[in-house]
Amino acid sequence: MRKEKLEELESYLEELKTVKQVRKDPSFLTRLFRGKGFLSSDVYECHLNCGRIVVREKLVKGKKDGSAAIIFALTKTNEVLLNVEPRVFTNETVSLGFPAGYIELNETPEQGARRELLEEHGYQAGEMILLDEFYQDEGCSSAFNRIFLALDSEKVSEQHLDKDEIIRPFLCTYDEVLELNKLGYFTGANSKLAIERAKEYLKRR
Repeated sequence: MRKEKLEELESYLEELKTVKQVRKDPSFLTRLFRGKGFLSSDVYECHLNCGRIVVREKLVKGKKDGSAAIIFALTKTNEVLLNVEPRVFTNETVSLGFPAGYIELNETPEQGARRELLEEHGYQAGEMILLDEFYQDEGCSSAFNRIFLALDSEKVSEQHLDKDEIIRPFLCTYDEVLELNKLGYFTGANSKLAIERAKEYLKRR
């Protein structure tokens, strides 16, 4: 791994670490979002074919199921686009991952992937290849995620992030991504799976 790139990554990880968490009264959420928080849950009585009835809680994200697109994006110069961003409830409170985001109700998964790549990095994808799809958390969610490989991605604009979104873009070579994975910098299941699927596909090319 290039020393200057590792130093750049470490500086972003340090910058975005959580230094303090203050647990708020539930009424704080109501005041902050006027009763419209991002996370909620619905309770279902589920009748099974065997005759049993089970009660289950379903997680809802922004009034949607929370399906997302994860993008392993290669630029025209064969660099990989990565995100460094706060993940405040992990042990590290900050993580290295790939551009990703929720698919809107009026979008196909590929459209959502293209939009997220443009918003988070200002890059427009060339060819977009579906690598895998999977449920995020079958026990409490219907979120169905897709991993895309974006080839020949090209910078066309600046970042355009949501108000509460903080992302430090980090570019490195494909080999450095594999090295960072071996060194333990990727801790999310989505990222680890994206690396493995991209590796399998790129080996066959």
